[in-house]
Amino acid sequence: MGKKLHIVSLGCTKNLVDTEVMLGRLKNFELTDDNEDADVIIVNTCGFIEAAKEESINTVLTLHNNRKEDSVLVMAGCLSERYKEELKEALPEVDIFTGVGDYNKIDELLKEKKSHFEEKVFLIDGEERVVTGSTYHAYIKLSEGCNQQCSFCAIPSFKGKLNSRDLDSVAKEVESLVKQGYYDFSFISQDSSSYLRDKGIKDGLALLIERIELIEGVKSARILYLYPSTVSKKVIDKIANSKVFHNYFDIPIQHINDDMLRIMKRGFNKEKTIELLEYIKSKPNAFIRTSFIAGHPGEDEKAFNELCEFAKSFGFDRINVFAYSDEEGTFAYDFEYKVSQETINKRTEILGEIAKDVLKKSLENEVGDECDIVIDGESMEHEYLLSGKKLMWAPEIDGELLINDKTGEDELEFGKIYKAKITEVVGDSLLATVYNDK
Repeated sequence: MGKKLHIVSLGCTKNLVDTEVMLGRLKNFELTDDNEDADVIIVNTCGFIEAAKEESINTVLTLHNNRKEDSVLVMAGCLSERYKEELKEALPEVDIFTGVGDYNKIDELLKEKKSHFEEKVFLIDGEERVVTGSTYHAYIKLSEGCNQQCSFCAIPSFKGKLNSRDLDSVAKEVESLVKQGYYDFSFISQDSSSYLRDKGIKDGLALLIERIELIEGVKSARILYLYPSTVSKKVIDKIANSKVFHNYFDIPIQHINDDMLRIMKRGFNKEKTIELLEYIKSKPNAFIRTSFIAGHPGEDEKAFNELCEFAKSFGFDRINVFAYSDEEGTFAYDFEYKVSQETINKRTEILGEIAKDVLKKSLENEVGDECDIVIDGESMEHEYLLSGKKLMWAPEIDGELLINDKTGEDELEFGKIYKAKITEVVGDSLLATVYNDK
């Protein structure tokens, strides 16, 4: 009987790709959802903000408390990398520590049962992945590290400077996944609009789009995380004119007040930010997702109110709201004027309610539209409903599409693209009727 593996991936989708690389190296293991029955337990941790750090440590300790004797517990990823020395001292429960450079060596580390931290961040290139969570969609990582100096972000301190994958490497991975039946792709990195800048190419995303469009079998694609000061109008136009890439713009601006944008070291002022957003908004059927941070040091009531008014009025489709987290090693950590935790919580709640209203308006604007959708499976809402998403949407983060009817006689297939009409809003989801396949 083969050994059993229980693996947990925490944090962002970039972490998920790394987890999938580890799964590719451990295909001889039998995956199990029962951690108490596992011979090896791996937690790929997140070390971005305090809440994520707490979740990572709590997950490790919970799994340790319930694991069987002689099993091996591995702590991998960003948190392990960021606090390698402290965690080795504080968590004797963990058998193997590894960071962000050894995902493709996890089988060797398990065999030797030793901790190891590679000096360089792992950059995927030709490694076999076991894609999880979907039969048709996969995330493609464009780069590691980041050259930005955002005041609140500690990621460059443990992931280093921007290190882009070669375009051929990205294309080969997509081609390989297409052969396995995947047709929908989300391209991700810490700062996607800086892709290939470390290799002297300003608009690397334009080249990426051209290259991916040549791959037969790619039916749908989007780019996640466009940094305001590095995304150009050329790239925006390239996306807008593409027959493969959706007019999907994930562009976290974090704030709109001039003083706060300066304090946050975002590289763009209010005027330039609005100009860029309006240019994107002018594109046909543009879908705009953004993120805001509430309670960053230096944010007074006036700046926060300005942010709230902008969030309400601009016409975003989705807004993520984050409470400021004080992270050692960042510029903001040593900033003199701090916002109290009580105020941070209050402002996060206020922005969260605005984000809900923005979502509702965006969904209401889609009623009556005809669009491409894809069905993921049966809905948890009702036995007669199916669950899916608009093909344009990114998986999981943009919401659920409920399918309640169809005009044809054929059974609807999971993972297949259909034409549908949006009929109404139900809570925070859309209801659709399928009328034919694509």
